[in-house]
Amino acid sequence: MGRPKITVVGAGNVGGTTAQRLAEKDIYDVVLVDITEGMPQGKALDISQAGPVCGYSTRVVGTNGYDETAGSSVAVITSGIPRKPGMSRDELLSTNAKIVKSVVSQLVARSPDIILILVTNPLDAMVHVARLVSGLPKSRIIGMGGILDSARMRSFIAAELNVPGPDVQAMVLGGHGDTMVPLPRYTTVKGKPVSDLMSKDKLDAIIQRTRDGGAEIVGLLKTGSAFYAPSASAVDMVEAISQDEKRVLPCSVLCEGEYGLKNVIVGVPVKIGRSGVEQIVEYELTGHERAALETSANAVRELCAAVDRLMA
Repeated sequence: MGRPKITVVGAGNVGGTTAQRLAEKDIYDVVLVDITEGMPQGKALDISQAGPVCGYSTRVVGTNGYDETAGSSVAVITSGIPRKPGMSRDELLSTNAKIVKSVVSQLVARSPDIILILVTNPLDAMVHVARLVSGLPKSRIIGMGGILDSARMRSFIAAELNVPGPDVQAMVLGGHGDTMVPLPRYTTVKGKPVSDLMSKDKLDAIIQRTRDGGAEIVGLLKTGSAFYAPSASAVDMVEAISQDEKRVLPCSVLCEGEYGLKNVIVGVPVKIGRSGVEQIVEYELTGHERAALETSANAVRELCAAVDRLMA
């Protein structure tokens, strides 16, 4: 049996770095797709040429079309535009919805068994678009928000406590945006509750910094947005799927009654394996946490309603 084929759509910073990280695993064939002529081909060549130095022999193909993606088991969709100064939310929604709609239909036509990982923002709304367009079961359309948000929270806690990042476990639910719901009660350092290790004020500041995590990096970079942590988070999901890991990760998926949420896409803990989302795992939430998750879900509902209007 050959190596699983993983397609990455969008060869910008997030997509290019995702392809590089996948190549370095040395267990996949990687296809990098972008509409810009020469860009995916050049990056694919560059990644391939790093192989002899880094010790991998991954086949990386860059293309402006979709025929090379046929037979992909997973696709990571990073294509879309970032929000520019002066751009309205609806403009961003409309543009990226059209891009995701086109990408998804091209992918599914050539790989009917594919699992889609959405990275394009506004994330939860783009998962909604992929659902409308693809006809795939909800288990095979997954948004990458919560892993990134949790990684940011874990890194801030690790720095504050001067401990290794992997020793910190965190869970962030809700929409990938200002209304995300970090859960300090389910955040631990080597099994110890984080609330036993730092003051409430410190933890509250970290939670706020997590909410502002993307904006903080945009503010520093001036002409771009985060890509190292987003690409690492996307590859974490690819690994969980292709290696059938059954790990519980926070991802954006369609809820149909779980957490009291009906017919809305929002970040919740999910068990991920070879078939995609195998189960939504329900944590016990306090009344306050549940209300925050409901508020976040309502914000996503508004975004999805706006997408439906714009696509009508």
